[in-house]
Amino acid sequence: MARSVGMVDDHRMCADMFIDFENDPRPDPAPRADERTTLVEFLRWQRETLELKCSGLDEAQLASRGVEPSTMSLLGLIRHMADVERGWFREVMAGQDVTGHYENEANREAAWDGAVADAEVVAEAFRLWRAEIAFAEQFIADAPDLDLVSATDDAWRGRMSLRWVLVHMIEEYARHNGHSDLLRERIDGRVGQQPGRGRVFRHNRVH
Repeated sequence: MARSVGMVDDHRMCADMFIDFENDPRPDPAPRADERTTLVEFLRWQRETLELKCSGLDEAQLASRGVEPSTMSLLGLIRHMADVERGWFREVMAGQDVTGHYENEANREAAWDGAVADAEVVAEAFRLWRAEIAFAEQFIADAPDLDLVSATDDAWRGRMSLRWVLVHMIEEYARHNGHSDLLRERIDGRVGQQPGRGRVFRHNRVH
C-alpha cells in the first residue's frame, strides 16, 4: 500500500488562526529565489512574525510573564532580539566596538529583567529593535556575497560567514517565535498561526 501527499484548501481548518490568511501582513518568501534572497526573506518573515505576536497588546500585556517560572515576556523578547541583532551584525560582522543595549557581562538577564509595563520602556524597545534590523538589512544589502567573513571573531567559533549568521538568525527567531506563541496564548487565548497560508497537507492512501 503506497501513500501520497495531497494538498487541499479548507478554510474550516483555519478557524483558530491568529489572523485570517488573506489579511496576513507578512508576504511569503519567494519559492524559487536565489540563496541570498531566500535567506533574507525568511529572516524578514520571522521578524514580522514576532511583531505580529506583539500586535494589539498594551504595556502590561507585553510585559506579562505568562509561562512561569520563566521570566520571558513578549517585551523581553523584543529587547533580547534587539541585542542579538546588534551583537551579530554590528559587533561581529561589521566589527563595531559596541555593547548590548540591555544585556552585558554583569547582567545577562537584563533584557528580561527590565521588561516592565511602562510606555517609555515599550517604545524604546521597539525603536531599538527596529533600528538594529535596519542596520542589519543595509549591511546585508551592501555585502558582496554570502561568503563575506566577519570583521571580528565570535568568542566560540572564530570568524563567521554572513551565510552562517543569516541561517543562525532565522533559527534564533524561529525558536523564540515558538515562545511567543505560548506567551500570546496565555495573554488572550490567541493561538499560533497555521503555516502554509491556509493550505493543509493530508496523507491520502492509494490502494
